[in-house]
Amino acid sequence: MFPEYRDLITQLKGHDHHFTRLFDKHNELDQQIKNMESHIASGSAVEIENLKKEKLQLKDQLYAILQKAQAA
Repeated sequence: MFPEYRDLITQLKGHDHHFTRLFDKHNELDQQIKNMESHIASGSAVEIENLKKEKLQLKDQLYAILQKAQAA
């Protein structure tokens, strides 16, 4: 996710607890979605869709933080 911000992500994960929580939650949702789509974990299509929407909202928040940090 956001390879162009790799260094900034590393920096923020070391100093910004809010960013770290959002980043970790995004990765957790990503794994949960993969497990459901692979039938490793149970989940309906609606549940998967809702998780994807939540993951996208987190990604938008992360991107906004990255843009703000880069501009600073």
